[in-house]
Amino acid sequence: METLQAILLGIVQGITEFLPVSSSGHLQIAKALLGVELEENLTFDVALHAATVLSTIVVLWSEVWRLLRGLFSRRFTPEQAYVLKLVVSMIPLGIVGFCFKDAIDEMLNSPGILLIVGSMLLVTAALLAFAYYARPRSKETISYRDAFIIGVAQAVAVMPGLSRSGSTIATGLLLGNRKSAVAQFSFLMVLAPILGETLLTVAKGDLTAGVAAAPLAAGFVAAFVTGCLACKFMIEIVKRGKLVWFALYCAAAGIVSIVSYFL
Repeated sequence: METLQAILLGIVQGITEFLPVSSSGHLQIAKALLGVELEENLTFDVALHAATVLSTIVVLWSEVWRLLRGLFSRRFTPEQAYVLKLVVSMIPLGIVGFCFKDAIDEMLNSPGILLIVGSMLLVTAALLAFAYYARPRSKETISYRDAFIIGVAQAVAVMPGLSRSGSTIATGLLLGNRKSAVAQFSFLMVLAPILGETLLTVAKGDLTAGVAAAPLAAGFVAAFVTGCLACKFMIEIVKRGKLVWFALYCAAAGIVSIVSYFL
């Protein structure tokens, strides 16, 4: 892999991890366009995910620090309740990851991946449009029930092309939760799963030295910088309720992906 290719893939990952357009789907499309073959080398993908986790922590540091301080209180605090809701939201993804990880990996390497990605991007578009036009009541806090349902949406979003942030944010809005609360919860709930998957990959020794140090570092920096910008941008977009524009984009990208498969 060349350094320029690594930078471009890092930018794609950093932007699409937070925007509701599917990072996994866009990475597959970008790899196909750039002619990059990384199916047997997880090092680069792990580095990109680590970069976006770091960007989330940086952008939401005040909230992360508040939760960490309240977590170790002797009495049951609102911070502990929030962390518990985050844990509840991770249960569905843990079940899917444990039971279907091999099937998901096989799907990512299938010849029809562009068709799958395109179809799921259309589903993402429909979900975002529905959330935009729905007018549910606005609840101040996310309940444990809502946290679990949002977690189910995150688990379903392991399908390539189905946006994780789009699915979780749209689901949270449809459940009647406040826009800013949903956006923050969506970004925080993914930290532990990505960190856990990264540590598990490292522990299993699946990482190899197939990518040189320079492209690896360049991809990491590109994903981190663009991730910070995209995270801030997305929080503001959700507050203003402009998700419909991403629905239109996902629909167009889905059609292009499907057409590309048949061509």
